[in-house]
Amino acid sequence: MGKVIFITGTSSGFGKLTTITLSKAGNTVIAGMRGVSGKNKEAADELSALPNVEVVEIDVTDDHSVSNAFQQALTKHGKIDVLVNNAGVTGFGLLEATSIEQIRKMFEVNFYGVIRNYQAVLPSMRKEKSGLIINITSGASAHTLPFMIPYLASKFGVESIAEGLQVELAQFNIENVTIQPGVYPTEMNNGSKQGIGADKPDVAAAYDPIATDMFNAIGAGLFGKMQEFDMNPQTIADGILNLVSMQDGTRPLRYPLDAIAQGTDIEFINARAEIKEKWLAKYSG
Repeated sequence: MGKVIFITGTSSGFGKLTTITLSKAGNTVIAGMRGVSGKNKEAADELSALPNVEVVEIDVTDDHSVSNAFQQALTKHGKIDVLVNNAGVTGFGLLEATSIEQIRKMFEVNFYGVIRNYQAVLPSMRKEKSGLIINITSGASAHTLPFMIPYLASKFGVESIAEGLQVELAQFNIENVTIQPGVYPTEMNNGSKQGIGADKPDVAAAYDPIATDMFNAIGAGLFGKMQEFDMNPQTIADGILNLVSMQDGTRPLRYPLDAIAQGTDIEFINARAEIKEKWLAKYSG
């Protein structure tokens, strides 16, 4: 029997692919995006034509928009079995060269947007005593890299949300999973979708030429690896389908899908979990 699944950020990239994949598998998909009748009308019409898919307007930075979208879905379907927090923005640049306003915009989508969605869907999931929330974070969201500090900070914040809620929501049988996708050729990374980055060129200039050379080298390395490992965004959509299909109570807290990491991400996740258990033991002993 299919599930009722709400996905944010479905106009492109992982969100669009996931909508298509989950609907083909027989699930009812509520595809959330901004600009349904505006800039994303083409994507909205394409997804609306699919079986089991309905497109809804949602701006995860707006309390009223989020509330309306979830209420609309709950009124029609009675419940939401799965929420996929996919909507996000990326951005690059030196921290000093990035204004507080730019960083605030980043967090409104990547961090506060996730919290808004949680708070909108949790009352119904608690009532059902069942639910699954999947969060798309980053392969580097447990640590950080230069030129991506605000972005990775926002994604690490989502990791902390899911980790803490896994305990808070256990009594309601609501599971949380974070997916660490690594670098994939989506609109967020190929330049076709505008990000939120550094906006103080005069400050950035003080770091040059070293900073620009370093940034270009890191970028070339990442995109080179993406090609070397033939990173296919469909991997993420298939991974989400796999999580949805798992038996309740068996899903992992973290679900890395990054071939480039070659297992080091799994090693890091396991080591962090082991150290946390030791830390908790010290505080509770």
